[in-house]
Amino acid sequence: MSVTTLVTGSMLVPTMAARAPDPSARPEVRGLVTPLSLAVGDEGTVHVSENFAGRLVEVTPDGRRRVVASVRRGGEIGAVSVHGGVVTYAVSRGNNEVGKIRQVRADGTDRGLADLGRHERADNADGDVTYGFSSLSRKCEAKLPGYVRPARYTGHVETHPYASTSQDGTVYVADAGANSIVAITEAGDVSTLAVVPPAKAKVTKAVARRTGLPRCTVGSRYRFEAVPTDVEVGPDGQLYVTSLPGGPEDGSVGRLGAVYRIDPGTGAIEKVVRGLLSATGLAVADNGDLYVAELFGGRIVRVAGGTGEPTTLRRVTMPGDLEIAGGRLWATTEVLVGAGPGEKPGGMVRSFPLP
Repeated sequence: MSVTTLVTGSMLVPTMAARAPDPSARPEVRGLVTPLSLAVGDEGTVHVSENFAGRLVEVTPDGRRRVVASVRRGGEIGAVSVHGGVVTYAVSRGNNEVGKIRQVRADGTDRGLADLGRHERADNADGDVTYGFSSLSRKCEAKLPGYVRPARYTGHVETHPYASTSQDGTVYVADAGANSIVAITEAGDVSTLAVVPPAKAKVTKAVARRTGLPRCTVGSRYRFEAVPTDVEVGPDGQLYVTSLPGGPEDGSVGRLGAVYRIDPGTGAIEKVVRGLLSATGLAVADNGDLYVAELFGGRIVRVAGGTGEPTTLRRVTMPGDLEIAGGRLWATTEVLVGAGPGEKPGGMVRSFPLP
């Protein structure tokens, strides 16, 4: 495939050229390393992760900046949210093996809340879900390139907490490794609320040609792992979750990103928005409008409440996460700019007026 692996966690993603600056955007924070997760308090204090640098940064409205939490080299910090003065974040290490949820209280104390790796090893949320091709002959399977073998498989034991939110004392985490949403009580008890359904794509002649699949796969369907990338509470009390397929994010197999609505009481899940490309960040307005960051689509889209139809709101470079605070839409942008060794960090936090 004509894609480059830039983000861990089963995503194959393309590189993307920078766009011209948006003159209506207000830069709030500059010089960040992979700011993939964002939380903004009503008073304007920003908490933003520098995922691959293993830092959680706080920036006050007057520009004071400090590192709230950090992990040693090789660790990742992400899944940031703020509720009631408590900052929730995740620490990940290894090959999707370690995922711990921690919280920083208002008094500055930092405590562990839950071990998602332990939960996933015991539960394997998508262990009974089959991914891969729907049906191929053994002769066709033998022709498959290595990147799509085996032809079919069930969910692996993996954890990669990518986003979090809280409601009524429960922390909800989008686990991009487990392909699930987990619920954590104040006592630290963990349960799987819902597994995100696989993203299905039909192999057409064009898809086979673009992705290097043999001709015998044309007409079959492929079930991608649906990777949850954000979770937010809507004004209706439901959870809203963005998801992208664990596969190419260059559009070569279609726009398979989606938004799901999950009932936090029952775990019932339904798709409410489809046709997105590399959906990573989500914000939900009080009127039910949804805002989604398309990381490699290079845009932020708006979905008017109840319509399910995404329309382009802003063209930006590599948007990662979104938040609504103070009557503005906040976004991390240029999230992979300067992510390489020796490069100048180019990640930013910007804010835009809401429409």
